[in-house]
Amino acid sequence: MEEYARALADFVRDHSAWAAPIVLLLAFGESLAFISLLIPAWGALVAIGALIGASGISFWPVWIGGGIGAALGDWLSYWFGFKYKRHVARMWPLSRYPEIVPRGEAFVKKWGIPGIFIGRFFGPLRASVPLVAGIFEMPYWSFQVANFVSALVWSAGLLLFGDIIGQIVEWLWRTV
Repeated sequence: MEEYARALADFVRDHSAWAAPIVLLLAFGESLAFISLLIPAWGALVAIGALIGASGISFWPVWIGGGIGAALGDWLSYWFGFKYKRHVARMWPLSRYPEIVPRGEAFVKKWGIPGIFIGRFFGPLRASVPLVAGIFEMPYWSFQVANFVSALVWSAGLLLFGDIIGQIVEWLWRTV
């Protein structure tokens, strides 16, 4: 997985015009139920964030791309859960991880709308909370507001985290 993130970061460094579309796709996959369980993309997002300051890639389009990708992934997960309800838990790959839907259900019931925002920042919850919100028919517009706001904050957080790490490494390289 580390080689995958490094190869993507190298590609983005060499082809900065592709940074925003690649981040959009990575954030979409990271937020999409099923896909995020198989291919976690957060490492590649942090690595691309490290390139922002080091290679002159503009933060704004990459940030917006990440936010839109993450929000679309959650929106599709919500829709899938809304459409297929309880059948989702019996589908692969969730059938291999039977604890995810009940954990997501407990989380959504306990936290409600703030849970959408909170769930964005915690591994498997990131993809399962929107799916469960759809299964249990959380109000659509309330979900979408929390979805888009949290997606933009999450995207900024990962990219800025990578940027800060990149700046620290660059400083250490010059200093040491």
